[in-house]
Amino acid sequence: MAPAILSERMRNYRPGPAAQLVIALSLALAVALAAIGPDRLVAQIEGERGIAPLANSTDIQVGGIEVNTTGDTGEEARTAGWKLAQRKAWEKLGGPKMSDGQIDALVSAIVIEREMIGPRRYIARLGVIFDRAKAGQFIASAGGGSAAARSAPLLVIPVLYSGGTRQVFEVRGPWQRAWASYQSAASPIDYVRPTGAGGDSLILTAGQPGRRSRIWWRTVLDQFSAADVLIPVARLDRQWPGGPVKGTFTARYGPDNKYLDSFTLTADDENGVPAMLEKAIVRIDGIYRDALAEGLLKPDPTLFEEQRAFDAALAALRAALLPRQEQDAGVGQGPAAVQSGPAATQAAVATYTVQFVTPDAAAVDSALSAVRSVPGVQGAATTSIAIGGTSVMRVSITGNLETLAAGLRSRGWQVTMGDDALRMSR
Repeated sequence: MAPAILSERMRNYRPGPAAQLVIALSLALAVALAAIGPDRLVAQIEGERGIAPLANSTDIQVGGIEVNTTGDTGEEARTAGWKLAQRKAWEKLGGPKMSDGQIDALVSAIVIEREMIGPRRYIARLGVIFDRAKAGQFIASAGGGSAAARSAPLLVIPVLYSGGTRQVFEVRGPWQRAWASYQSAASPIDYVRPTGAGGDSLILTAGQPGRRSRIWWRTVLDQFSAADVLIPVARLDRQWPGGPVKGTFTARYGPDNKYLDSFTLTADDENGVPAMLEKAIVRIDGIYRDALAEGLLKPDPTLFEEQRAFDAALAALRAALLPRQEQDAGVGQGPAAVQSGPAATQAAVATYTVQFVTPDAAAVDSALSAVRSVPGVQGAATTSIAIGGTSVMRVSITGNLETLAAGLRSRGWQVTMGDDALRMSR
């Protein structure tokens, strides 16, 4: 009797809306697995992201040198092209007149960006890398960049608008690739370029520059050991399939996404887009250089307000609780306990000498505020003030000198460490 009733119920069963949704999703998943396989389905979820930036070299690099030479053989034409590229690169740097042999002695490498070799002809776009130790003495005054003061570490978020979408690290885009390939050793801007792999694509999105929360920005910048952010924006507009590509480039900076400057470039077709992006980065670097010279690329002070307020509240709480704890310890444990408390506190606190540049009186207050905002600092007081020169302060901190240096670097200061002392400057 029971099997008959169960069979009758199964024939009359009609799934509800929730059950129908579960069945439909199960069927869709089964079809997807059967059609493309589980490996490809997982690959669509994981994605292929991340372009490791090139390691910065201290050598002097000049790129984008176009050559078109001929010779009795293809190899002779190539050799002539390399010599011509070296000569053009040397002239571009503003170096003094030298023979080809003297210039060749200063070159450490030739970078082949694009080349075509024929039986008697060589057409290429080359880059030339000069050894700074050898060539720096001749071109230091012509833009070698070794004497320029560098900026604080600045996080780069390259935003690309293309094909109706905007992206940063969601996929391996041409704008990200151009920034990863950029050789920034000669620039005074300290670019912090993420790889875009792992969680970078989830944190650094195209919507991140629109955020205004200083707490969130401070968390992101601390993760990449940066003091502020740069936002170079590229917009690519294709006139028609296979036709010219117009690029609009904008240099922005700071947690408020402030505008600096913009310009446009045009590539003849899709094959010319990488070269156009390389030229755009050079011009954007020039914009950031000018902004640094004008004092605009200083780390935003509002990024540290929450941390300063927290440190001030923590210091006030410590000052209110420590005397009470010492009094309670003295009543409960006797004179021996009262003497041991201060001794233990003094043993954990170290005192260091800090030198800092003070062009004006405001620089003194700025340096003191920066040092006092570092976690673990118990006190900071000037021992020598020299307006227009180098002043000195004594800093007491619970920790070592490396802790103090790391805290100052994260706040946008340049720090040089010595024996029980350090020097900080903007």
